[in-house]
Amino acid sequence: MLGWLLLAAAPALAQTPLPAAPPDSLLRLSEEARPAALPPVVVPTDTLVRVSACPGAARVRVMGLLFVGNDRTRERTLRAELNFREGDSLDVADLRARLEANRRRLYNLQLFHAVLVQASCTGRGQVIVLFNVQERWYVIPTPIFSIADPNFQRWWQRPDRWQRLDYGLHVVHTNFRGRAEQLTANLQLGFNRKYELFYEAPGFGRRRRVGVGFGISYYQSRNLDYITENDRPTPLPAPEEDAFPIQRFYVSGGLRLRHTVQFITAIDVSFHRELISDAIFQLNPDYFLGSTARKYAEISLISTNNQRNTFAYPLTGRFMQAGLAFRQFLDGSASAPAYATARLRYAQYASLGRGFYYALGLWGQARLLANRYAYPDSRALGYDALVRGYDAYVVEGRAYGLVQQGLSYRAWAPPPLRIPFIDNPKINTLPLALYVNIFADAGLAGGRLGRPEQPSNQLPGRLLASAGVGLHVVTYYDRVFCFEVSRTAQAQTGFFIRSSFPI
Repeated sequence: MLGWLLLAAAPALAQTPLPAAPPDSLLRLSEEARPAALPPVVVPTDTLVRVSACPGAARVRVMGLLFVGNDRTRERTLRAELNFREGDSLDVADLRARLEANRRRLYNLQLFHAVLVQASCTGRGQVIVLFNVQERWYVIPTPIFSIADPNFQRWWQRPDRWQRLDYGLHVVHTNFRGRAEQLTANLQLGFNRKYELFYEAPGFGRRRRVGVGFGISYYQSRNLDYITENDRPTPLPAPEEDAFPIQRFYVSGGLRLRHTVQFITAIDVSFHRELISDAIFQLNPDYFLGSTARKYAEISLISTNNQRNTFAYPLTGRFMQAGLAFRQFLDGSASAPAYATARLRYAQYASLGRGFYYALGLWGQARLLANRYAYPDSRALGYDALVRGYDAYVVEGRAYGLVQQGLSYRAWAPPPLRIPFIDNPKINTLPLALYVNIFADAGLAGGRLGRPEQPSNQLPGRLLASAGVGLHVVTYYDRVFCFEVSRTAQAQTGFFIRSSFPI
């Protein structure tokens, strides 16, 4: 069907000059000419690029650039991601690789189940390029029912675990106005309460080079980890009934400097207000360095270059991210000096052939300028940066370094399963891939924080290491589930469930 569309369009295009195609040009085709819905994929490969032979031509001119399947997504949003236009000349030898790179750009917008590109030569040194996309379901309301801890292991070890449950509704529109804008709302009640609204516009205008982001959040909790003892976060013995141990409010806004979906720089300015209860202050006066409340402004710069083949479960490519943030406290207290945080992350992914893939991740962070740090500002390893297997622990310090490695084998990738009683192609096909993974991590955190340290904490300044095996399940809507068993250098073995690719 795609070939028929290209051949049918070729004579008409050949008789006219090559102005830019009008917006949503291919959407004007009749419904009878529309190709069938594409099945979703979990790991796109260059088999989704089809190029007809161009005999005797070393270079071809792009005569037409067409899109099909983008019922909701605006065509100019897709055109802005491509690195060629009508009238450009392309090398035939590099044509397949060029089309695959652009297909991945569209796929990594995370708006489509699948993206297929087909190029057809006309015999006159000209080529027509057609992108066929299968859109996702963009408005996704998700019930919230979750544990109020970073991971299951830490939640299960709490004596009050059945009180530490959250519930509510999370609603996200991932393609607001058909421009790849994202609108998110959270209404969460229970142990941790959240009232949040976020808006991200990655880019405006024809080239989508400058965008904006806004957010507002109000958070309350019935309990709080107020100190680290024995390298574990320690909460109140029981939740407070007549007060919230912690309340946080912030509002933020900023610019997005966007070269492509793969290369984005974000500049944000935010205002924060945080308040702790008297019970927390009495137990740990250094939680906010001698105060029950604090206000601060923060400016951050984060640049991300994401050249991975897919963003959800990458197998090839690389990822680089560098960030710098400066926090200035506004309460006039000299006990809370301003400080800066520098972060760096790098990851490399490689195909080893025969279904094997290798991943290497490097993380680093350092806090600068200040000689004293409040308790919530002194956490290093144990949250986003994690030596797998140490999920129940927190390591404090001004700086940390982390190395993660993983070897994955694609054990099973059956054809997508079609659900017979659902007609909507956005949700009626279930792709699935299973990977067996072995991994080894190592990390180190430390540095004086300028306040009394708990003698029971033994992990700061000590090398952490672990190894393990896991089963990773990859399915549609960028869902990844990891089931892992790990053993640490301290001879502790644990089973962990994660909802994202760890490296």
